[in-house]
Amino acid sequence: MADGSRIAPVLSTPANHILDEDALPTTIEPESPRSPETMQIRYEIDRTVAEIRQRGWKRVALQFPDLMLPDAPAVFEALSQKFVSEKKPIRNKYTNPEQSSFHVGEKLDSIKGQPLSVEFFILADTSYGACCVDEIAAEHVDADVVVHYGRACLSPPARLPVIHVFTRQSLAVDRVVETFKSTYPDRNQAIILMADVIFASHLPCISGILETEGYRFVFTPDIVHNPSSPLPNRTVPGNVLLEPSQLRNWRLFHISDPPESLLLILSSRVSSIHVFPTTNTVAEVTSAANVTASAALRRRYALMTSVTTVPVFGILINTLSVKNYLHVVEHVKSCISASGRKSYTFVVGKVNAAKVANFSEIGAWVVIGCWESSLIESKDFWKPILTPFELELALAGDDKRIWTGTWVADFETILAGIKRYPIDQPINKAEICGKDLTRSSHDTGGSDSEPESVPPEFDLRTGRYVSNSRPTQVRRDIEKGENQSSQHGQLVRRSKGDMTRIGDVASPGAEFLQSSRTWKGLGSDFQIEYDNPQDGSIGAPLEEGRSGSARGYISARSQTRT
Repeated sequence: MADGSRIAPVLSTPANHILDEDALPTTIEPESPRSPETMQIRYEIDRTVAEIRQRGWKRVALQFPDLMLPDAPAVFEALSQKFVSEKKPIRNKYTNPEQSSFHVGEKLDSIKGQPLSVEFFILADTSYGACCVDEIAAEHVDADVVVHYGRACLSPPARLPVIHVFTRQSLAVDRVVETFKSTYPDRNQAIILMADVIFASHLPCISGILETEGYRFVFTPDIVHNPSSPLPNRTVPGNVLLEPSQLRNWRLFHISDPPESLLLILSSRVSSIHVFPTTNTVAEVTSAANVTASAALRRRYALMTSVTTVPVFGILINTLSVKNYLHVVEHVKSCISASGRKSYTFVVGKVNAAKVANFSEIGAWVVIGCWESSLIESKDFWKPILTPFELELALAGDDKRIWTGTWVADFETILAGIKRYPIDQPINKAEICGKDLTRSSHDTGGSDSEPESVPPEFDLRTGRYVSNSRPTQVRRDIEKGENQSSQHGQLVRRSKGDMTRIGDVASPGAEFLQSSRTWKGLGSDFQIEYDNPQDGSIGAPLEEGRSGSARGYISARSQTRT
């Protein structure tokens, strides 16, 4: 631990933090009151009600992102009013246009006690990312369906049906058209007009205006629930269906800043990407920025090569709702095990640097999440964080790792490799991860060889040799040599680097606890004299403490109250 880069950061809050830090706002600053008509359109109340009635759902969970929580009670009331029993109709007290703003507290009282044919529940704090459907919270209320509001990754859910309401956000269509024309003066170019889901409702209008302006090859994709599509969750042009490589001939105009994962995926699939920002003031937007992911891809590749000699990986589950996430977990475990490394699985809820820094023995993390949340780019984390696709490249041999710039995030594409390489065949596992794990005792120098005799691996990034990059493979080689020697009745000398075992399984985590951690639990920070009489150290002996209640404790020595 002499290297300063391997010292965990200080995660505690400074003592003067409360004096220097500005107080956080306790409430979100609300927008101007919206009329019922605006709420009906933005949150698609009528469509939601129609789907609930058509499917006969009785318990409906309403999932809102944090920024939309101020509107949650109003949406709850608007939906509830549609399902009030006809035997006791509710009278709308706000027929006057001057009183058309939502006064949530009073109007909720007006339906209190009225029998409802459908029950609604508001899901506030999501278990993981706001883009994913929170099936865990929905199952707590035994919901039949989840209505997801706001932007979404559209990853297929594992258990519950979902109604997606993207909430139609306002957009300066004229400014978008002018920016598009200045970006693409040639009207014969093949261009894909794409937008984030919350602005997708404006695309038909924009496409119609551009067609009248003479743009003949503008393709406006429809939204589909397919992250594996060449354009994730979007349809593709007809020629791309026949030949996916034809997508390289198309340029992409994207309305709103795309997520980093989407930018990495599209950077190797389309000719160029121009982005019309929606976060800045509209009057300031004069042209679309030509964005590229070259720097981000180089950074991700450097991150992959930095973990090629990591002996212990942590599998960080960042979703419990995306379909096939358990299959991806098993695939990642199989790949790590086949490369002779050890993995541990963690479920910590929302990921942050403080949580994962508690596990110093983990050399790198693999995040299992939706295709958007799997990519975590932050300098706050102590150890590298990879996606399952990046892990496969990292575990491949140096002679087999070919970086083409292609970046994959969806589960379906990752799991397609399992079909070509069956997981239950060890040799195929080695082919996936690029490691030859078939070693005999002769390869390791005989049955009494020690882990030090295993050839170390050279880390090109640090310029050093690493001798413990595959701890579980070392254990398998040792056990194989011991078994062969025991069959001939020979004495076996146990290896000096023998790893700690828990439940007859080699555990690098237990080895790290035994050899590297300075604090191992209560009573581990001192030694009692009669435990180690040969070293002459004197520690504090254990003694009975005080007992009783807070109003008066009883000392063990004096038996008097203090």
